[in-house]
Amino acid sequence: MTPLDVLWHLAGLFAPAVGLGAVAAGLAKLIWRRELSGRSWRRLWAHATVPAAVVTVAGLVIEGRDGRMSTYGAMVLAAAVGLWWAGFMQRR
Repeated sequence: MTPLDVLWHLAGLFAPAVGLGAVAAGLAKLIWRRELSGRSWRRLWAHATVPAAVVTVAGLVIEGRDGRMSTYGAMVLAAAVGLWWAGFMQRR
């Protein structure tokens, strides 16, 4: 496997976490516009993406392969908790 193949495999592994983080942060900023006005989209995106990526790796280790529905469900839950923490629990 070439280094470029490794890069594409890693990009494919973490693409759902990055996409979920972007969509979740955008929807959170849209729905809670006033409450999240002091939070940047990038910060919310990072707080949703990092836990989702960690869950992706944990799902790969626990399940033995990626792309399982249980892993995707845990990714959504982890992204929601990360957004909640970044948006509503940290002091402004």
